[in-house]
Amino acid sequence: MKIDSYSFGKILIDGVKYSSDIIIYPDRVDSSWWRKQSHYVNIEDIPQILKENPDIIIFGTGSYGLMKIDEQIKNEFVGRNIELIIENTGQAVQTYNNLSKDKNIIAALHLTC
Repeated sequence: MKIDSYSFGKILIDGVKYSSDIIIYPDRVDSSWWRKQSHYVNIEDIPQILKENPDIIIFGTGSYGLMKIDEQIKNEFVGRNIELIIENTGQAVQTYNNLSKDKNIIAALHLTC
């Protein structure tokens, strides 16, 4: 999959527009991703990502980087030898497009703040 464009609150992936937070898996997009605490991701918010066992997980923390990632998530991925990248969503989109050609990547992207 390729992210065609991203702007605050909107993302275009393979020609399809999304306007809510998403998780991009190698074979699909989950446009129903929501967290118990809207700007905080904890381990209970990502069960499917843990099942997929990617090479790399990218968290896009929003246009201004306001979404935070729980330390337990960071420790979980280190323990599984999965590379974890946490960036503002604009940069995360670029990183995803650069790395997804060669790696099994999942991107969880917060599209607004």
